Amino acid sequence: MCLNLNTFAQIDSLSSNKRLEKIDDVLSKFQLKGYGAVNYYAFDWETLPDKRNIIDPERLNLYLYYKFTEKIQFKSEIEFEHGGTGTTMAFDPLEEFGEFEQEVEKGGEVVVEQINLLFKIKKAFNVRVGKMRFYMGNASKQDQPREYFTAYRSEVENTILPLGWYETGLEFSGAIALAPHREYPYIEYNLYVVSGLDNSGFSSQNWIRRGYQTRFLTINANNLAYALRLDYMFKKDSWLGFNIYAGNATGNRPKKDFTADSWVTYGDVHFAYDGQPWRMRAFGMLGHIQNSEALSKANQNLSNNLNVKRTPIAKTAGGAYIEAAYDLLHLLMPQQQQAPQLYAFGRAEWYDAMLSTEGVVFDNPRYERTVYTAGLNYYPHPNIVFKTHYAWRLLGSGEKENTYTLGFGFDF
Repeated sequence: MCLNLNTFAQIDSLSSNKRLEKIDDVLSKFQLKGYGAVNYYAFDWETLPDKRNIIDPERLNLYLYYKFTEKIQFKSEIEFEHGGTGTTMAFDPLEEFGEFEQEVEKGGEVVVEQINLLFKIKKAFNVRVGKMRFYMGNASKQDQPREYFTAYRSEVENTILPLGWYETGLEFSGAIALAPHREYPYIEYNLYVVSGLDNSGFSSQNWIRRGYQTRFLTINANNLAYALRLDYMFKKDSWLGFNIYAGNATGNRPKKDFTADSWVTYGDVHFAYDGQPWRMRAFGMLGHIQNSEALSKANQNLSNNLNVKRTPIAKTAGGAYIEAAYDLLHLLMPQQQQAPQLYAFGRAEWYDAMLSTEGVVFDNPRYERTVYTAGLNYYPHPNIVFKTHYAWRLLGSGEKENTYTLGFGFDF
């Protein structure tokens, strides 16, 4: 970064006016943004009758940008999660049996979610290198609280896929205009070669979500992953597109205790429409894991210290949702385009983390879930939202889990 001792020494040797101009020039290349959310949950679950209500200071995310030139830009994102403490793990192969060591060293979880450089070559072709947001589905593009209706992101994307999905590697991206002299419509693409998943973390309940590598100090990269996102952008914050993903997750296990290929293939279609007074979203996904029965047997023998579920893994998982919101204040003020706004919304959602299994792996019906959600979003300011909603969840095993939620979010 440029704010080093040499920079200050150069500035200090200049006249007062030149010094101010130099400081202003350096500071103008920095940009700070951020967002956060705090939520309250009240549970009425047949599966866990004693489940306590909770208040969750979910996250505060800070972005720091620096523009080296118009063509080269630095981006970072630091996330403070849940106001709690964090731990990381290390694997020591020199111990007699190879020991996992857990280190409490962060004293309040601070996660570097992004650290990357963007090279803006042309509008239709850019290259990003480093740790970056991995754009899959809707949740990755609508991550800030004012961009989604519920206090938490959709359960499909929140439960069986890595939420807040970031990977390290290369991204090629760009926008291809479809109409001369008009901003919309255009085709937007993202092509990735990035770090892959670790299949020791796969589970019955969360499918591949816990295979997202966050448990160790460093990211194993024996197997990489490849992905493509393609969107038809037809107006601001509105798109129709798809994702495809493929990556062998065996090589990234902490130990070589399972050697068969275990390719994860995943695809989704996604839609978003943002227009006054309506907002609508839809999403559908289907995923497959190669050799899921053999992987389930191998994971049963993982160390307790690894802090993984060790439960059977499904061959396929799937899910979908559709949701819509309407600004009630638009009925009173039809010309109102900005806050205050009051959106009433509803969502219907279905997903199954064990859609189908292989061999003797039991297809547990508990992991098929249907969820209906209804609630309100109030925007006193375009960058502040207060939320409340009620969710009725029915499990495939017949049990019910109902949740009331209240929260707020902001960005700047």
